[in-house]
Amino acid sequence: MGTGTGRPSETNWAGNHRYRARIERARSVEHVQELVAGARRVRPLGSRHSFTDLTDITDADDGVLVSLADLPTGVTVDAGSRRARVTGGAAYGDVAVALERQGWALGNLASLPHISVAGAVATGTHGSGVGNGSLATAVAALDVVGPDGELRTVARGDADFEGSVVALGALGVVTAVTLDVEPTYAVRQDVYTGLAWAALVENLDVVTGSAYSVSLFTRWREDGIEQVWLKSRADEAPTELFGARAATTDLHMLEGGATASVTAQRGAPGPWLERLPHFRPGFTPSRGEELQSEYLVPREHALTAVARLRALGERMAPVLQVSELRTVAADRLWLSGAHGRDVIAVHFTWVRDPARVYAVLPAVEAALLPLGARPHWGKCFVARVLELEPLYDRLPDFRALRERVDPARVFGNAFLDRVLGRDAG
Repeated sequence: MGTGTGRPSETNWAGNHRYRARIERARSVEHVQELVAGARRVRPLGSRHSFTDLTDITDADDGVLVSLADLPTGVTVDAGSRRARVTGGAAYGDVAVALERQGWALGNLASLPHISVAGAVATGTHGSGVGNGSLATAVAALDVVGPDGELRTVARGDADFEGSVVALGALGVVTAVTLDVEPTYAVRQDVYTGLAWAALVENLDVVTGSAYSVSLFTRWREDGIEQVWLKSRADEAPTELFGARAATTDLHMLEGGATASVTAQRGAPGPWLERLPHFRPGFTPSRGEELQSEYLVPREHALTAVARLRALGERMAPVLQVSELRTVAADRLWLSGAHGRDVIAVHFTWVRDPARVYAVLPAVEAALLPLGARPHWGKCFVARVLELEPLYDRLPDFRALRERVDPARVFGNAFLDRVLGRDAG
């Protein structure tokens, strides 16, 4: 298995999950193939930004976690097709720098540039913008090591493609991703404070459409939306935002957060990669010691979701650091949170206290899941397959695809049993 064997004492990014299976750090694609072919159970491990056992194997003697973190970052642009092939385990921040040097850009980024391309794509991670799909919608092709250790490519237009992109690592280890790119562009970021609830309710579509990417931060208190972050590809930001005030100093969305860690604000234009994320690559994103949850609510139920969460504000307050509301455009990817519908994503940054956080999640899900909300696969939630199945009309198709690709469940684990069904297929 090589010399990269890790000890089962390592944790995820947040420090709330300790991996039970051994970790092997792949040195090359060939090494990935060797590791997969030689193990009974395998799970891919990227930037470790999942908050659960999504990437772990409960029985430490039954498998291996294949880390892609040590694979060298590679970014190759094909200008003719306007696509770039990138290493799956590479962080978006590193990929963005390489693209910018060559005069190219991605259409959107998540709030953290620290996360791996393959992991973000596999879990349906997203940025914001009424016209912007999740990061997975930029995928044109995937290179995947299957359960037999063979390397295969699935590309846009292939019969299985729409089921293979947001796949939770259930179909193999993604070693490279081909992404749609465009010529580089500039973005400015402006922050507004003090948007009242009434103003949001009356003008939700205008507010969320007021810039290329919009984020609304709240703690569900009576003072409403505390900060609105507008990321604009135009030269000018809105001069008025329904009574909200333009911030005159840089702000962090978390109380007491270090403003040195957030991307430049106050309307100063800069390269896309230095404005679309919320956080700078060289700093700890958000607060570090935290848990996160997120639910993607059908756009038509956004205001109902807001009203229900406001009613839960006092209950959430002891464990909530901040919530963020963003929009994501509909896509065709089977397990995507935005499959078939535009959504508003409601994100929760919690304190790192699993017992207290998981005690409040059932109330949050009781409020949101009946509206059709889908949990973010990589974050904390309590719903299981019985609650999730009605939310994904292509789940039977994904199960059939998984049965064809991995009938022996080489890439299975307890998490997938809980959310897809133990006898999926």
